[in-house]
Amino acid sequence: MISSLLGKKLGMTQVYDAQNVLVPVTVVEAGPCAVVQVKTAATDGYNAVQIGFSAKKARNASKAELAHAKKAGLDSAPRVLSEVRLVDAPTLKVGDVVNVTSFTEGQLVDVIGITKGKGFQGVVKRYRVAGGPASHGSMFHRRIGSIGMRQTPGRVWKNQIMPGHMGSEKRTVQNLRVVKVIADKNLILVKGAIPGANGDDVIVRSAIKGQPKA
Repeated sequence: MISSLLGKKLGMTQVYDAQNVLVPVTVVEAGPCAVVQVKTAATDGYNAVQIGFSAKKARNASKAELAHAKKAGLDSAPRVLSEVRLVDAPTLKVGDVVNVTSFTEGQLVDVIGITKGKGFQGVVKRYRVAGGPASHGSMFHRRIGSIGMRQTPGRVWKNQIMPGHMGSEKRTVQNLRVVKVIADKNLILVKGAIPGANGDDVIVRSAIKGQPKA
């Protein structure tokens, strides 16, 4: 089995755990993910499995996508494709389906997603710059302030924080605990928040850093 699944963030809620403690959780619809392609070290130079999630309408898929899905025995092209690297040769075959049974309650997972886009923002919102006095007459409230150093070096330093596009970046939240797995509905409840808005695509994988040592 592989340790990653494609899914969709549905939203947040709260549940009681076995100790009757109220836990904030994010509901993720993970899978089912069909195996679209299998790569091995002998043929491709590395071991990996390509999985697909959700389905595209035929009119929205290219001929290459349709042919790729047909080769895997799928009726429609997956809307999302992702490749999962493996250390050993994969045991899965093209056409197999992976679901939430890959995860167990209490397990630690990492969730990868795209953060919410905030558009063009100033430095106060983007980098939490203090800004100037808020009193009347200061004429300097939410601007960045000085960014240069006179004649030497006579330029703006590289990586100087400035206003610009905020959000819409790939982020990974590590070591979230799986509170509950609802297999019949393909749902995973993980403790805490994950990147992205409701309905955004995410990747749920077994945690890399938080697992107990063997």
